[in-house]
Amino acid sequence: MKTAYRRAMDALYLACMIVAGLALAIMTVVIPWGVYTRYVLNRGSAWPEPMAVLLMILFTFFAGAACYRAGIHISVALFADALRQPYRRIVHGIAELSVAVLAVFMVYWGFQLVATTWSQVIAEFPFLSVGVTYLPIPLGGAITLLFILERAWIGKPPLDSIMYREPAEAN
Repeated sequence: MKTAYRRAMDALYLACMIVAGLALAIMTVVIPWGVYTRYVLNRGSAWPEPMAVLLMILFTFFAGAACYRAGIHISVALFADALRQPYRRIVHGIAELSVAVLAVFMVYWGFQLVATTWSQVIAEFPFLSVGVTYLPIPLGGAITLLFILERAWIGKPPLDSIMYREPAEAN
C-alpha cells in the first residue's frame, strides 16, 4: 500500500512540475508579446498582463507543492539542523505542522474564495470565471496535504530521482 501511495505521489509531483513548467513557459511568450504590441505596434493588447497574472497563480501553487515534496521550500531547516536531538526533531515537527495548517487554510478558504467568485468573470476573458482562476489555491493546498501525509506515513521521498523506483534485485 505504501509503494502504491508513493507511486501516486510521484505521478502527482510530476504533474505539478509539468503544470508549473508550462505556466512559466507560456508566461515567457505572453509577456514579450504584450511588450511587442505596446512598443512596436503601438497598440497594446489588453490580455497579456492578466494572462500572466493567472499563469503566475497557477505556477505559484503547483510549484509550491512540488517544492515542498522535493524539500526545497522555505523552511527552518538551517535553524533546526543546528539543534541537538530531540530538539531538532521537535522543531522539524513544528515546521511540518505549520505547513499542514497553512495547507488546510488554503484548502478551506481557497474553496470559499472560489465559491464566492464563481459567478464573476474577468473583463479580458469573459468566458472565464474568476472562481476558476482561484482554483489553484485550494488545489495546491490539497496536493501539499497529500505530500505531507506521504512524508508523515512513508517518509521523505528518495532524493536521487524524481520518480520512485523499486531497488533492482541482486542477481
